[in-house]
Amino acid sequence: MASPLISQYLPPDIDPTKVSIAYGRRALPKLNEELQSSDLLTRQKALMALCDMVHDPEHVYQAISIGFLNSLKLLLRDPDSTVRQKTIEVFHIMANHSVGREGFLKHHVILALSQNLDDPVLLCRKFLHKTYRSVAQVPRGADSIISSGLIPFLVKKVQEEDEEIQELILDTLYFCLQWDASQALQSKAVPILREKLNSLNENIRSKAAHTLMAICMPQDGKDQVWQYDVIPLLVKLLDDPNIEVKGNAAGALMFAAVTTAGGAVDRLPDLKSRSLIFLSDLRHLLLV
Repeated sequence: MASPLISQYLPPDIDPTKVSIAYGRRALPKLNEELQSSDLLTRQKALMALCDMVHDPEHVYQAISIGFLNSLKLLLRDPDSTVRQKTIEVFHIMANHSVGREGFLKHHVILALSQNLDDPVLLCRKFLHKTYRSVAQVPRGADSIISSGLIPFLVKKVQEEDEEIQELILDTLYFCLQWDASQALQSKAVPILREKLNSLNENIRSKAAHTLMAICMPQDGKDQVWQYDVIPLLVKLLDDPNIEVKGNAAGALMFAAVTTAGGAVDRLPDLKSRSLIFLSDLRHLLLV
């Protein structure tokens, strides 16, 4: 039986080459007016033009100063999927500029975007998580994602999302958990990441191990990694054919093995064969 499918292609009548943009200083204010238009085609064309313009950080600065972010936040709830997709794409492009990230923090864009975590359109969710990843790469952005209470939702999405989006979420989690892993630990992130270490997708295996590296920085994270029997899986990944998987697995093992007491490696008797050999060598390196 056929099922409805939302196309990821733009409507055929949306041609960015035919968008008329006002001249000079009037260009951005005019686009801001068109974003608020009741006419769907006008909103779509304005967003297409805006996607091109915000590649320039000077235009990003001007757009924020005249109130674009508030207009764009309203469009996140637009019933038209193309409008939502292009709106979030604009946010993603702006997030690649420092002035855009600063504007997001000031105008609470991070929390506003969270209403689209369950958007039915794949591209909307993809651009959303690309935006979060860009914001999380700076300390203030990571702190904003954490303080907005989004970590439990991101952890849950690692189980549910398309694989390409899972990779983006794992990157975001890595950047955030370096600063504070408590919400992730309370959300049972460790067993979820343990499951991802077995993924057939090498990028997901690599990024799951990378995120575990951040989780293992605090003592509670180290304890949970041992509690959920993650260590043998990480040791197994040292034989992975992908070099990045190997490196991230070794890094996670290192952080799991180092304790706050000053570098001691405990619980070695719990491991066997190659696990023991590897951690014995690791202990030697840490204590030298």
